[in-house]
Amino acid sequence: MRISAKGEYAIKAMVDLALHEGRDLQPIQDIAARQGIPQRYLEQVLLQLKRSGFLYARRGSAGGYRLSRPADSITVGAVLRAVDGPTAGPDASRRNGGPAGEAAGLAELWQEIADAVASVVDRTTLEDLRRRAEERRSAARPMYHI
Repeated sequence: MRISAKGEYAIKAMVDLALHEGRDLQPIQDIAARQGIPQRYLEQVLLQLKRSGFLYARRGSAGGYRLSRPADSITVGAVLRAVDGPTAGPDASRRNGGPAGEAAGLAELWQEIADAVASVVDRTTLEDLRRRAEERRSAARPMYHI
């Protein structure tokens, strides 16, 4: 499974929105600034996610974005497929190099790797990533004891 820059930006933006779940709509410029994503590119990504049903959006001065459903019901794999389309592992059919039996074994390996990656992204939810982000924030905060 190849994860494009667009896919990575989509996941970053969705995790950002999961971190702000239950709050006001999040303006695109705030998401872009917090995540270090160019705003013009983020607009395209968020529009695609909105069309796929992952986001609610409102235009205007009080507008912004929020998740359209709970973070624990959205998987990383579903988000990646929404922005990148169906994903596949390396194309073993284009690789030459050894006897047919060796090439077939290599093709099987690429498929196993692709299946393993798909399994991880399909069982990981935005809620899982939100929780990890919160734990990292808590661990990074200094503790002042007297």
